Amino acid sequence: MLIDVNANLSRWPFRRTPCDELPRLVETYRKHGVTQAWLGSLDGLFHRDMAGVNLRLADACRQERGVELVPFGSINPMLPDWQEDLRRCVEQHHMPGIRLHPNYHGYRLDEPVFAQVLDLAAKRGLIVQLAIRMDDPRVQHPLMRVPDVDAKPLAELAKARPGLRLVLLNALATISGALLAQLAATGRIWFEIAMKEGVAGVAQLVNAVSPQRVLFGSHLPLFPLESAVLKMQEAGLDGPRRQAIEHQNAQRLLQPAAR
Repeated sequence: MLIDVNANLSRWPFRRTPCDELPRLVETYRKHGVTQAWLGSLDGLFHRDMAGVNLRLADACRQERGVELVPFGSINPMLPDWQEDLRRCVEQHHMPGIRLHPNYHGYRLDEPVFAQVLDLAAKRGLIVQLAIRMDDPRVQHPLMRVPDVDAKPLAELAKARPGLRLVLLNALATISGALLAQLAATGRIWFEIAMKEGVAGVAQLVNAVSPQRVLFGSHLPLFPLESAVLKMQEAGLDGPRRQAIEHQNAQRLLQPAAR
């Protein structure tokens, strides 16, 4: 049983990817035994109409029957009506969480508006997914260079918010060592494996932050699902730790968000 906490619908504007259409994405999930996927929308990085982005995402997830698709709405706090977008995610679409892309939307984590988003999300019982990067800087379009999110302010922000549940996406290409340990020690931050590279990378991550803080994530369709599957196989984890990463931790995260 697998739960993928890091996947996206729609198309990446800079290149076509094998699973950027919903039927192919679902077919790939079924082939590899993924029973549930947490989906954001790539449109949410670039469009200004967040209400339309989130409505299309919710409708697509609701109509699919082959795999359980769980929508995570895009929130851009640089837009004037972002609180209403968040309200719709909860009350209209019954989403368990939201997804944030600060580097695409133009704000830093030490700005007051980010703290406001965390406060409102915690009040609403939402999981917050924060994408540190989306694409390797080496393959970014020369006119669309997007730096990674600076995660250093997160530890203090998380400590100050007991109700926060924060999942970092695509974080492990840049976050390691003391910062990784500091973030994990808050007890309110989780990490998925899509960008964890290197021999025994997942096993090293588990030793660094504990298996209870690690989630299975693929970054589909920008990354192949097989990459994350092989990382789990190569890690050599025992049954309890592997089950925790592949589905149990995600299931526990979702429980407080049940409507």
